[in-house]
Amino acid sequence: MNVLSDDLHDQDRHWSRHAKRYDEVFLDPYAPEVENPLWAALEAIPGARSKTVADLGCGTGPLLPQLAARFKRVLALDFAPGMLERARARLAGEAADRVTFLARPMHELGDLAGNVDVALAVNSLVMPDVRVIDRTLQAIRAMLRPGGRFLGIVPSIDAIAYHMMLLYDRALERGLALKDAERLASAQAERRYYDFVFGRFHYQGLRQKFWQPFEIEHRLTQAGFKDVRLAKVLYPWSDVLADGEDLSEYPRSWDWFFQAGCADAGSRSVS
Repeated sequence: MNVLSDDLHDQDRHWSRHAKRYDEVFLDPYAPEVENPLWAALEAIPGARSKTVADLGCGTGPLLPQLAARFKRVLALDFAPGMLERARARLAGEAADRVTFLARPMHELGDLAGNVDVALAVNSLVMPDVRVIDRTLQAIRAMLRPGGRFLGIVPSIDAIAYHMMLLYDRALERGLALKDAERLASAQAERRYYDFVFGRFHYQGLRQKFWQPFEIEHRLTQAGFKDVRLAKVLYPWSDVLADGEDLSEYPRSWDWFFQAGCADAGSRSVS
């Protein structure tokens, strides 16, 4: 039995099932009020009109119209057919002609080795098995041409702990006993869905990897990427987050944006 294949197939079904409610369940890094370093990083890519970009784990395709307008060729890859179905519906005319859809896991990139200039992974490096993540990062590195760039966003487990700390402090300020404050903050932050030690999230069949900043640098460097840089994607406090509207006086919650280079891409071929 191939445990990795069975696990991916299981998650394929759950992600497809959640496709219609994706925008309701997950924070949107593309919303106008979000401070997202990805936009500036994309603008800084020279000669984009002659380059190929791959949106790896494109999901419902919110980024595809912008990529099709800027790059010569767009590869849109996702392992969940329900996600790709929604992604196709976002495109029409000339933009649709520039986008090629690929239904496959993110680590199956062997046929693209050395053929992509820019790779994107926005909230898609979330496989709960870190062996699959490491294999995927190696495949992405091999896919990039020399001088290629890898940009992405990953969900932050440290931001969940930060939010829970604020909720805990507020409960204590309201006079709750220590244990009662802990129970309330844990319930509000939905702590039961998270494994903070290993950075895992489990919700209605979905299993995701959440990241610490040091792990981003470690795994990208281990896969052969160079010049790894991190920045925060800052989300506004809102009713999407527990007690969010009452936390506006505090620094905002975040996910992690990263970018990395590859001077000698393609030397490690991973199928």
